[in-house]
Amino acid sequence: MSRPFANGAQPERTGLAWRRTALSAAACAVLMLGAAVRNEGAWDIVPAVFAALTALALAGVGRHRERSLRTDPEPPALKPVLPAVVATLCCATAVSLLVTY
Repeated sequence: MSRPFANGAQPERTGLAWRRTALSAAACAVLMLGAAVRNEGAWDIVPAVFAALTALALAGVGRHRERSLRTDPEPPALKPVLPAVVATLCCATAVSLLVTY
């Protein structure tokens, strides 16, 4: 038995959650960039770059997921490679922070 497709609030909530997470990652990237500028070290910019890449990846994955939820009555599961990329970038940011500071 198939259920009728109701384009309710769930895609919007999902999209807003991804945007909120991407925005907080971007804010962290800006703070790290400010710290790197104050320290004037050559390698201090690396965590800010990883954080910016993480924010971009979060925004991209969120946009993709929201679009798939809005357009498909039976949206496919999120591909495991997308969260793996975001998790890898988060870990790279953390490790680069530990190494440079």
